[in-house]
Amino acid sequence: MSSITKGGTIFKIDSAGNETVLYAFTDKADQGNPSGGLVRDSAGNLYGTTLGAYPGCPAHCGTIFKLDPSGNETVLYTFSDGTDGYAPNGVTMGKSGNLYGTTFGGGDLSCDAPYGCGVVFKLTP
Repeated sequence: MSSITKGGTIFKIDSAGNETVLYAFTDKADQGNPSGGLVRDSAGNLYGTTLGAYPGCPAHCGTIFKLDPSGNETVLYTFSDGTDGYAPNGVTMGKSGNLYGTTFGGGDLSCDAPYGCGVVFKLTP
């Protein structure tokens, strides 16, 4: 059994019940604290979101990330805790490959001031 890092992990469990850690978040640029599950494209890339905070972000801004089949993680988008939202709740993939999701807060900051009521987003990877 693997140890859990502060930032969280992406793992798989095979049919025999063996766990393999595919990626261990660093809680730095990748922000850690993955949330909302994963989606997979036809090339085997995994996409998901994190809730973690980073220096300069007053709340849990979060990211959208991609993990390729070789285990290389890339941050595709970092939320700013402003009109683009913060604390994304996972993604779903449309037929065209675009990623869609929602955030917990941000967006119209006059809604539930000063937190905002969240946004619906689209990202083209």
